[in-house]
Amino acid sequence: MDIEFVTASAVVSEKCVEALVVVEGAVLAGRAGQLDGLSGGAITRALAAGRFTGAKDQVLDLQAPVGIDAARLVLIGAGKADGLSDIGVEHAAAQAYGAVKTSGLATLRLVLPDTLRAPRAALGVRLAAYRFDRYKTKEPQEKKPSITRTQVVVDDVDAALAAFAPLAALADAVAFARDLVSEPANILYPAEFARRAKALESLGLEVEILGEAEMSRLGMGALLGVGQGSRRDSQLVVIQWKGAGKAKPIAFVGKGVCFDTGGISIKPAEGMEDMKWDMGGAAAVAGLMHVLAARKAKVNVVGILGLVENMPDGNAQRPGDIVTTMSGQTVEVINTDAEGRLVLADALWYCQDRFKPRFMVDLATLTGAIIVALGNDFAGLFSNNDELAANLLDAATSEDEMLWRLPLPPKYEKGLESLAADLKNTGPRPGGSITAALFIQKFVGGLPWAHLDIASTAWKKPSSVPTIPDGATGFGVRLLNRLVAENYEG
Repeated sequence: MDIEFVTASAVVSEKCVEALVVVEGAVLAGRAGQLDGLSGGAITRALAAGRFTGAKDQVLDLQAPVGIDAARLVLIGAGKADGLSDIGVEHAAAQAYGAVKTSGLATLRLVLPDTLRAPRAALGVRLAAYRFDRYKTKEPQEKKPSITRTQVVVDDVDAALAAFAPLAALADAVAFARDLVSEPANILYPAEFARRAKALESLGLEVEILGEAEMSRLGMGALLGVGQGSRRDSQLVVIQWKGAGKAKPIAFVGKGVCFDTGGISIKPAEGMEDMKWDMGGAAAVAGLMHVLAARKAKVNVVGILGLVENMPDGNAQRPGDIVTTMSGQTVEVINTDAEGRLVLADALWYCQDRFKPRFMVDLATLTGAIIVALGNDFAGLFSNNDELAANLLDAATSEDEMLWRLPLPPKYEKGLESLAADLKNTGPRPGGSITAALFIQKFVGGLPWAHLDIASTAWKKPSSVPTIPDGATGFGVRLLNRLVAENYEG
């Protein structure tokens, strides 16, 4: 999607779609007033008719209005002006794109009630226009989006371009994360994921890849145990962005199970194809590192990706096996489908041991229990640090990537006691997301830490969010970028 910013006076007459974002009780001015005049008051009459009031999510499509060159004029309701947020602008712009993307026309021109928010509208269109279609070879032309260019009408083109630059970097990073999550597992296995992460060095990142031999020498028995049933080697990817000299880094760790059969504790066949996105946490961390480097963030950040494939061959880990983690703690594997926490155990310990970061945040599509608890619109937040948790909740609200904080009651740790080892990898079924987080907490070395269980939000089908097409969401990239920008850069 090409994004352009143009002034009303520089608008060129052409066959396009003009989309007006309208707030309730709007007074038509600027380009909107100009279009109303050219069309002989068509917009005023439409508003006076009463069906379209500018209420949120309303759409009114005026085909080929007389007096203007636009082939279609679309009105998008954005709700009350005093309640219109940046996210509201993004959603309205995305709705405009969604209403006309297969219209056969190539250009969408957006007219906003507040041109200062034009960069957010452009971001909304960029996110809404995402498609993962590289394997579609016979899609009918009429089903393909025809809109390839979006013009956003502004008062000051240079100011809009400057404000959009970091948002364009964010859109690129979200698309990168969505691509990773969308790829099938025969294409994106641990080594290929690592290769794509390595390619981010072109943005100025430093990327190391640890293979199984290096991880074995480090004692990562938990992570390696998960992948031992796969013909695909496990990988640990270490990504560093150094934007603040010698300052202590902050760290993000992602679960990257590129495909999860459940291992010997095999999952049911129905829906197993979705387990290609069990690496959504690692994708979010990779996307975060992408945007931080692209916008030259003034902060030092470490991203760790634990990449494995959980398969059930003759060498696979068995229920009852005991593994030794890098921390020295032993774990009895009760259920091989509770593998993500084993990956994170070694990845988090390695991160805190090597980098001594100010804090760590891990992201993982960890438990089905979080979907039962929170539905599909909230990810679970667990933390041992109130300040970090509060910063995450604020960032989540600002970016509409919602979190809900859940407790870490010490008495639930009893469910992780093993007769044969220091820990077992699953507890009782009730409170399964909590016991999973309590397990992970054993490997953070006492550092400030937060765990985001994003199993509920990494994939949406169907999606009800206009900026998120069906499929991979890229959840976490936006909220973590906001977290860093508002609290840890300087």
